[in-house]
This record gives sequence, C-alpha cells and structure tokens, in this order.
Amino acid sequence: MAVAMASAANCGVYFSSNTNKLNFPVFDFKNHSWSAAFVTTPPNILEKRSVRLSFSMMGIIPRATSSATAVESDGSFQDTDTVPTPKVIIDQDSDPDATVVEITFGDRLGALLDTMNALKNLGLNVSKANVYLDSSGKHNKFAITKASTGRKVEEPELLEAIRLTIINNLLEYHPESSSQLAMGATFGVEPPKEKVDVDIATHIRVDDDGPDRSLLYVETADRPGLLVDLVEIITDINITVESGEFDTEGLLAKAKFHVSYKGKAIIRPLQQVLANSLRYFLRRPTTEEASF
Repeated sequence: MAVAMASAANCGVYFSSNTNKLNFPVFDFKNHSWSAAFVTTPPNILEKRSVRLSFSMMGIIPRATSSATAVESDGSFQDTDTVPTPKVIIDQDSDPDATVVEITFGDRLGALLDTMNALKNLGLNVSKANVYLDSSGKHNKFAITKASTGRKVEEPELLEAIRLTIINNLLEYHPESSSQLAMGATFGVEPPKEKVDVDIATHIRVDDDGPDRSLLYVETADRPGLLVDLVEIITDINITVESGEFDTEGLLAKAKFHVSYKGKAIIRPLQQVLANSLRYFLRRPTTEEASF
C-alpha cells in the first residue's frame, strides 16, 4: 500500500458479466496507468462525485475448483459449537518484500488450499508463511507477492480483491460464518442478526509517529470496497498513504495507516480535516441503502 498508492499504479478494474456460485459479479484486473499526479488536485470532499467505485456491486474472480486435497475445514468442530468471529488481516508493515495475510476462524480452518488457489487466480504468488495456535484459534499466515513483479501488493484495488476473495471462500466453505460477516447480509446464507450502527461503531484517531509521518486509526462498520474508499478519501486531500494494516473482524473493519503530508507528519488542523472527511463519508448511506 505504500508510495505507489499516491504516485502510480498499474491496476485497473474492469467488469465482467460472469458470476461465481455466491452470485458475486466478477471483476478482472488489467493493465492501466494512473497519473503520477494521482493526489495533486484536492477536490472539495463535501462535493465528491456521486458515482463512486461500488464494490458492493462487484465480486471476486471465481475460486479454484475444489478437489479432494483442497481442504478448507479441519472438520473438528460440532454444529452446536459457538460460531467464532472470522478475522482477516492484511498487513503491509511487517514484511518489506511481501504482503502478509492472516486468516482466523476459531479452530475451523484446514489447509486453505482452495483459498490459496483463488488468490493465485488474481495474478499472485502465495506461500504459506506459518500456522500458530493461541486462545482465539488457529492463525493461518500467507506471504503474497505479485506474480508479474515478485514484489508486494501496492494497489488498494488488488488488496481489496484479496480481502474479498478470502471472505468469499469463507462464505463458500463455512456458511456458518455468514452471520458473523458484514458481507453475509448480501452474499451469505444467513445475514447478521444485528446491524452495526455506523455512528456508534466509527472511531477515528490520528497520532504522531515521528517527525515525518503520522498514524491514522479508523474503525467502522465493514462493507465491500471499504479499503479502496478509505485510501481514496485520504489521498483526495493530498495526504500520502505509505503503508498500513487492514483488519476485518466480524462485522467491523479496523485500519491503521502510516500517512504524511509533503513528507512530514500531519499538523493538527489537517488532522481535523482528515478526520471530518472520513466521518462524513463513512456516515453517508451506501448506494443500496440510499435506493430504499
């Protein structure tokens, strides 16, 4: 997610009419160049264009065909067990050469070979980093790089595609996760029992992170395309996103971004502008909500 977010990227999003088993419309990634001046012209954030890239109307490239060896579940749980909270972490900080992804769903996940194959279909190299156990369950970690360059993923669209691909496979192989995920309301077999109040769930904080950058924390109700939208809002006011981490924890999304303004930490007045811009956007109804 680093400098390329604010300079140049080589990933465009193109729609296709195909769908997968969960009725996610499909989108494909093709070569496309953004201007290096991606963040040089700050528009009025309160007059943002009404047509925004809507991931709620987008989907995932279909997962790899399952096989006898592609085990997504370890089969160790019972139907009466309490359904754990699914967690998907996309970490751009811990490894300078790869995007690190961590998936947790209690002790219910198996080898995740189908998920790995689905990610490879996005043009990625995927290798199992490690697996460890703690009180929250089994944590599966992967190291991901772009197959075309061998480098970590920088484009926010592709990072969001990684996240949605993983969630897609969770819904496919673990339908019981549907009630624990925001995407379950649209694409799962059972919607969440309670809807998250965005006003209550949204928390934004900017801390100092040395003289040259600041640390932005955002917690809010999850929805498809949120990672892309957050980066767009930030860069629309000329703030550079250098790296960060994006966590999906059940119905919530928690983001941590290292940000700067012209190579320096963000001063207090601009911190307030940033926080207000994010709050304004996050509290706006989505396209689907506004249509009802």
